[in-house]
Parts: sequence; structure tokens; C-alpha cells
Amino acid sequence: MPTILKMFLAVTVALSLPNLAAAADAAPAAATKPAATPETAQKTPAAATPESKPADAAAHQMTRIGSVDLARIGAETVQGKAIEAKLKGMKDKLQGRVDAKRKQLDKLRSSLEAKLPTFTPAQREAKTKEFQKKVEEFQKFGKQLEEELYTTQEKESKELYDATEQAAAAYGKANGFAVVVIKKELLYVGNNIDARDITDELIKALDEAARKK
Repeated sequence: MPTILKMFLAVTVALSLPNLAAAADAAPAAATKPAATPETAQKTPAAATPESKPADAAAHQMTRIGSVDLARIGAETVQGKAIEAKLKGMKDKLQGRVDAKRKQLDKLRSSLEAKLPTFTPAQREAKTKEFQKKVEEFQKFGKQLEEELYTTQEKESKELYDATEQAAAAYGKANGFAVVVIKKELLYVGNNIDARDITDELIKALDEAARKK
């Protein structure tokens, strides 16, 4: 399976902020009192001001990050195994066609080498050009088959990646993850981060989706 490094899946999570309503709106209007004399002012203790405590629940909220091992997705899921088997069968078939063409070319070369001493200079030149043309055709044939295999591999790999992306989005949203990333790109995790490997969960989800098709 090709390495599908390059991308990461972001799943948006809204973090709730504390409601900071003004205390004056909830406080009742003060009653009218007679002016205090210096003596009463001395005896009256100052009203205690309630201590304000900042609401820091959001600051301590953990951010959940999920990581996914794409190599395991390719090797262990039903879809990944099917792709591997398909590509192997295709490669073996194409290799068989290449080998058959090569044997024909080798046989022609051996025949020309055996007859070479009997050829005139002009015949040698003509036969050499003819053989070289067949070699170029063989190389072009091999390149076409290689491109065919590569195109199929890219198509199948993209389908598996897209399915993995959808499964990661669904699982991330359902379980409160802020982001889901490719595992090898997760180099450091801070204390306020809840990082989890969710590869097993995605393998189960992908296999379940494959069985329903």
C-alpha cells in the first residue's frame, strides 16, 4: 500500500465559555438610610465584599485528539486486504505478459546472432535497426503496464482513504474529538490534551460498512 501521508482530518468542536453576567443586574436597589454621623460611622463595620472567583472550567477542559495508523488500516481492514489481493493478482498477470514478450525478444536476438555471420553489411544494419525497434516497443509495452498498475493502485488507495476519512469524521464527532490525525504526525502531546489511538475503532467501523455493501 502506498503511504498516504499528507493529510489530516479536522473535526470541529465548540468549546463553551462561562456566562459572565453583570452582578449589578441581579442586585436589589439599596434602601434609603439617614446620613451617618461620625460616631456611628466609626462604630459601623464596613460591609464585607464577597470574593470573586474566576470561572476557569473551560481552561481545565481536556482537548481530545485521535490518531490513526494508516498502515494498519490498509493491512487489517476487509477493504484493505481486498485491495492488496487485487493488486497482487493484477501485478502477476501483467508480469506474465511482460515475461512472454521478453522471451520472444530473446528468441529473436539468438536467431539474429546465429545468422549474423551470413549477413552482408547492409543486411546487418537493417536487422540491427529492426531488432532495436522491437526493443523500444518492448520497453514502451512495459511502461504502459506499469502505468496501468499504478493508476489502479492510486484509485483503490484513494477509495480506502476516503472511506477512512468519513469513518474518522463520524467517530470523532460522535465521541467529542477536536481533531483526528495520522498517527506518525503526532510528535508531542501536552498535559491538557487527551490523545487516543482510535485505529481499532475505525477498523471495526470500516469492516462494518464493507459488510453492508
